Amino acid sequence: MWTVKTKIIFVLYQIFASWLPQSYHFKPARLVRVFFAKMVLTKCGKDVNIEHNARFTPGVELGNRSGIGIDCEITGPVKIGDNVMMGPEVIIYTSGHKFDRTDIPMMDQGSTEPKPVIIGDDVWLGRRVIIMPGVTIGQGSVIGAGAVVTKDVPPYSVAVGVPAKVVKNRIDNNHQSGEL
Repeated sequence: MWTVKTKIIFVLYQIFASWLPQSYHFKPARLVRVFFAKMVLTKCGKDVNIEHNARFTPGVELGNRSGIGIDCEITGPVKIGDNVMMGPEVIIYTSGHKFDRTDIPMMDQGSTEPKPVIIGDDVWLGRRVIIMPGVTIGQGSVIGAGAVVTKDVPPYSVAVGVPAKVVKNRIDNNHQSGEL
């Protein structure tokens, strides 16, 4: 995953491309960030958008017409489907700190094994959504701003809150207004 070439490109992205202005202020910034992302991401689809200060690692797959929002943090392994909208400051975790032992400080216990996160096609992640390790978000789902997703979300669901709970099924509403 982390080859010497990937590390160099990753550093160049972090110190240069990630700091370019937001895409709607300066369209060429999007192209520059995507250029670097294609060399770091495991998969980078067509017509994607990587926004200002987005942070990601190898092990992330980004589908066609999907985006990584402003100030987002994504650590692989993560698979993001096609047509995924991601608001600012979304964080996707795939591992955490071990804390099982009380005889060793938590900071010395290391990290848990990564658990992949899967985000289906046509998903909308609102601002400041946090997705925990091992979660799958089903196709067509909407995750409301500020939600902390700790469990799988079924397809075509609307989930909100901390922890996130499904409050609506989009199919049951016969494609009405789409408002929450």
